[in-house]
Amino acid sequence: MSSPGHDGTAPNKGVWRQLRENPYILGLSMFASLGGFLFGYDQGVVSGVLEMQSFAATFPRIYLDSGFKGWFVSTLLLLAWFGSLINGPIADRFGRKGSMMGAVVVFVLGSSIQAGASSIGMLFGGRAVAGLAVGMLTMIVPMYMSEVSTAGIRGTLVVLQQLSITLGILISYWLEYGTQYIGGTRCAPDIPYTGGTASNPTFDPTKDVGPHGCTGQSDASWRVPFALQIAPALILGIGMIFFPESPRFFLMRHKEEKALSALAQLRRVHPDSESLREEYLMIKAEVLFDQSHAKDMYPGKSGMSLYMAQHVALVSTWPAFKRLAIGCCIMFFQQFMGCNAMIYYAPTIFAQLGLSGNTSSLLATGVYGIVNTFSTLPAVFLIDKVGRRPLLMCGAAGTFISLVIVGAIIGAYGDDLPAHRVAGWVGIAFIYIYDINFSYSFAPIGWVLPSEIFNLGSRSKAMAITTSTTWMCNFIIGLVTPDMLESIGWGTYIFFAAFCLLALGFTYFFVPETRGKSLEDMDVIFGDLTAHEEKARLFNIAASIGLTAPLPNEKIEHARAEAEELEDGRV
Repeated sequence: MSSPGHDGTAPNKGVWRQLRENPYILGLSMFASLGGFLFGYDQGVVSGVLEMQSFAATFPRIYLDSGFKGWFVSTLLLLAWFGSLINGPIADRFGRKGSMMGAVVVFVLGSSIQAGASSIGMLFGGRAVAGLAVGMLTMIVPMYMSEVSTAGIRGTLVVLQQLSITLGILISYWLEYGTQYIGGTRCAPDIPYTGGTASNPTFDPTKDVGPHGCTGQSDASWRVPFALQIAPALILGIGMIFFPESPRFFLMRHKEEKALSALAQLRRVHPDSESLREEYLMIKAEVLFDQSHAKDMYPGKSGMSLYMAQHVALVSTWPAFKRLAIGCCIMFFQQFMGCNAMIYYAPTIFAQLGLSGNTSSLLATGVYGIVNTFSTLPAVFLIDKVGRRPLLMCGAAGTFISLVIVGAIIGAYGDDLPAHRVAGWVGIAFIYIYDINFSYSFAPIGWVLPSEIFNLGSRSKAMAITTSTTWMCNFIIGLVTPDMLESIGWGTYIFFAAFCLLALGFTYFFVPETRGKSLEDMDVIFGDLTAHEEKARLFNIAASIGLTAPLPNEKIEHARAEAEELEDGRV
């Protein structure tokens, strides 16, 4: 159903020209992406906190037990999985804005508990509450950004979510690098280390703490980083009050005047303008089709029974199953390529490569955060220019090669790496090269694809499933990585490299290109021609009463041919 200007954008305009012409949407998307910043910050803050001696003195079991450390990291991830699942019906009931602001309240509560924790139970509880909010935000923010955007710049705007995640990680890394010096880097400067070996002594929080606790490094070194994340959360929650709700949500709730007003506010044009009316009717056609389809398919069902039946419909046809499978698999590979293992346990990984000392590893981690952030920028510039598939395939190939080299270096030299400085630095370089390749490919596009490939009626439900996929995989990775690094060492990198290779093959054979297509055009991309033609029929019914120009027959025929070619595997 694509037509020039139906989404307020002419298809021949460049991405940057469209961004200049839509500064309001750009600003709105940048602001909404604070939800990603909160996830990135909380994700990054834990890696440095785990290495601080004052934290270890307060919670020695977390510091000493790799399995318990994995559970501490993964508590947030497990509850984020749950939060992303429950946010589908919340977003459909209270709106995209409503669910976002509700998540902010929960996040502030969880962060406050973490910052003030005095027991393991309190610390885990705060991390669980914060995780619930993080899961809700990472599900709703990309969906909101995708729904308010135009086709030509949608990918670029949703990539801002990943850019904000990397900025959150970066700021948390460098903030921790600074706060570790509050009171000094050692818990008790006058007490020698008793852990480790005689040649390489390490801190033991059960023996190397004085009778009055840490007389050096202050508890503020780890409490301040946990507390500071409350500020951006409050900014997001208060600021979203002044931005419009998704027009698609208003139409789902039969609030047509509000939908038209919100769309006019987003596009910065008069509600009576032809381009706005055309886009409005395209969205309305999709809403009418989805509601009519639900009524025909599930007569007499309502509430939770209808909601569960619509979940079953996500796999009831081949086009629907294909969409859900691609969305879930992209999210699966995003995690099993090893990205968050690198982030959560970066100091441990750099120590394996020969960097000794907590300060050195934290410094290397901070540089990793810089590389992570700047390497996301190519996706901002290229995703709506060269497309999703080329970036995904290049990223998968680059990460595979990098991890194989890192695994080979650690496997060849093992504990002797500190004596082989050149090999160690080569390994560190390829950790950064891995980060570069992941950051412009699966990191941002893992959020973009699921936010754009589903029908409006199933979008919140499907995105709840795809986002929960990334969180469940994230939970597993966070839980098992400490033991993997400790028990199989170099094999950890080969394990993740294998999934990078699988991701390359999956993208080549199964992932379609969605660049430049409107949300309403995804039926054609996935071969759902019946739905596409029904929406075109509803659009032309509106045209027959003079609300907009009808779609020409040749455009419908072109859509049919395109869908058939896609189904035959020729495109």
